[in-house]
Amino acid sequence: METLIGQGNAPAHANGAAAPVKDSSDQDFMADVIDASMTVPVIVDFWATWCGPCKTLGPIIEKAVKEAKGAVKLVKIDVDKNPAVAGQLRIQSIPAVYAFFQGRPVDGFVGAQPESQVKQFVQRLAKTAGAAAGPSPIDEALEHAEAALKEGDAATASAIFGQVLQHEPENLPAIAGLVRCLVKAGELEEARKQLAKVPANQANDKLVAAARAALELAEQAGQKQGGLEELKAKLAKDPNDHQSRYDLALALYGNGEAEPALDELLELFRRNRGWNEEAARKQLVKIFEALGPTDPLTLSARRRLSSLMFA
Repeated sequence: METLIGQGNAPAHANGAAAPVKDSSDQDFMADVIDASMTVPVIVDFWATWCGPCKTLGPIIEKAVKEAKGAVKLVKIDVDKNPAVAGQLRIQSIPAVYAFFQGRPVDGFVGAQPESQVKQFVQRLAKTAGAAAGPSPIDEALEHAEAALKEGDAATASAIFGQVLQHEPENLPAIAGLVRCLVKAGELEEARKQLAKVPANQANDKLVAAARAALELAEQAGQKQGGLEELKAKLAKDPNDHQSRYDLALALYGNGEAEPALDELLELFRRNRGWNEEAARKQLVKIFEALGPTDPLTLSARRRLSSLMFA
């Protein structure tokens, strides 16, 4: 394999680097794969016209590579017409897939694979290249948007997330981020419309789940806002008025007071953990999801909840 990488003087194709999927040959392997892989991972699909599994795998790989939008490229080599490279790589069964990056083989597999595994294979290669090359412009934009949102500048964050979605309409971090911006702005109906754009098979993505939790909390809280003092007065008269304490927690969260809201839910859980089918615990989990797993409030409240659960 090392001998293969060190040999070959085939001229590079003028437009070979621009095509995400192309056919190649023994003569062009050096230019199309080894040279091209110095800047972007190149997947090589060794196939033949008589190979049934090859016909199944080929379109799956092509689809995954095209979805990577230039982060990975695909070169297809017919082993019947081009036996030299396959022989040097000691390929004994097809379909055989090799991935090259920076002139060296870095991954691969043999035989037809499910679409989900092929997609993961391609995404893994794209991430490897991304780590070597640094963050992409899209990733940098998402970082800026998240920083703005964390600082309370939902308008700037919303604008950046929107720009990302113009380039990548199905970018999950951008959709989830825009939903959270809309929730902060009180535009709950528009937030729900944006959330509806998430494909069903990605609905459980952690960022999407956090955005959905934030929206649901805002909708619940909107029904309770305005009655803070009344709810506090009810609790002063009867500390075991669990419904009033639960409503107060929702109202506090809707008023931007996440920490007092968590305190009330924890107190409700302490007093009666089973009340209303464990409503306090379920609401705590939803807030944890909306705040994010690394938020200091989440970490603190999770510890307190664990202490109560195992007390």
